[in-house]
Parts: sequence; C-alpha cells; structure tokens
Amino acid sequence: MVQLTRIYTGGGDTGQTSLGDGSRVAKHDLRVAAYGTVDEANAVLGIARAEIARTDPSEALARADAILSRVQNDLFDVGADLCTPEEGRKGDGALRITAEQAARLETEIDTINEGLDALTSFILPGGTMVAAHLHHARTVARRAERMVTELSATETVNPDAIVYLNRLSDLLFVMARDANNGGADDVLWVPGANR
Repeated sequence: MVQLTRIYTGGGDTGQTSLGDGSRVAKHDLRVAAYGTVDEANAVLGIARAEIARTDPSEALARADAILSRVQNDLFDVGADLCTPEEGRKGDGALRITAEQAARLETEIDTINEGLDALTSFILPGGTMVAAHLHHARTVARRAERMVTELSATETVNPDAIVYLNRLSDLLFVMARDANNGGADDVLWVPGANR
C-alpha cells in the first residue's frame, strides 16, 4: 500500500519526474502525458459521480455509480501500469491491467446497451448533467487511448491497457445514453441542420 507522508518533495521543480521504476524523465514525456490523461479521465468520472450523488439516483444511476466506483480504481491500475516502463519491471511485482478487467467492461456495455433503443443518428454530448459528464469523460478516455497507442509505437506498452481504454470509452457512451432516460433524451445530430 502507498503511504504518503509528504505531498511535495521538490523533485519535480526542474521539470523532471520519476517513473514507477525510479527513472527520471521530463514531465512532458509522452509516457507521463499518457498516464496523466488517464488521471484526467478519472477526475471527470469523479465529477460525474458527484453529480449522481447530488441527484435522486434512479436504478440506472445507482448502477452507474457502482460501475464508476470500480472503474476509477481500475484507472489507477492503468496509470500504475503505464508509469512503469516494461524494461523497468522487477519480477512480477509491477501492477498491470488485465484482460479480465476489459472483459468486465464488455459485459457491462452489453447489459446496459440491451435496454437502449437502437441509434438512428450520432449523438451530441449533452442531455442530463450526468450524461454530459460521462460524455466528457468518454472524450478524455479516447484522448488517453490515442496517447497510449502513440507511446506504444516507440515503447513497449501492455496491450491490455489499450484494450481497457478502448472499452472504457464505449462503456461511457452507453452509460451516458442510459443516464439520458434510457436514450430517450439523447440529443441527436441533425446533419446540415444549420446550413
């Protein structure tokens, strides 16, 4: 377990930070940007959960909160995985995201999607506040995925981390629809409506 006794160390004052293996890199290093973006997605999920907590949650929102609670923990696993370069892993002690974690997201996507009407148009991010926050988190998760795939072009990355982020954005999409009254209150894109 992590124990933080000091919040600031001064170690990053020169624009460097430590990775999980102790190596030092620039704070703008792609690996740092990738796991930082995963952290950003996690923060947006925290906002969505706060919005759920301040509303009178329906059964769908209660289910969403339970899923998001677990996903937030998973995202710390993704970050821990990404912050330790493959060559810096010592034995089997380095935390890695697993295929089972992504498979669980697939099951949840299928369960939620079963209750939604088929899509007839692309959806504009919006509707309820919870749905809007979930759409926001979805776009940040997609950006994290793009950064991780870019990182994987030059460094070894656990492929399950990429799969997890890909499934997460899909999960957040169906959860946003579910938070919009089962999709009934989705805001649909009307192509060329304002020409």
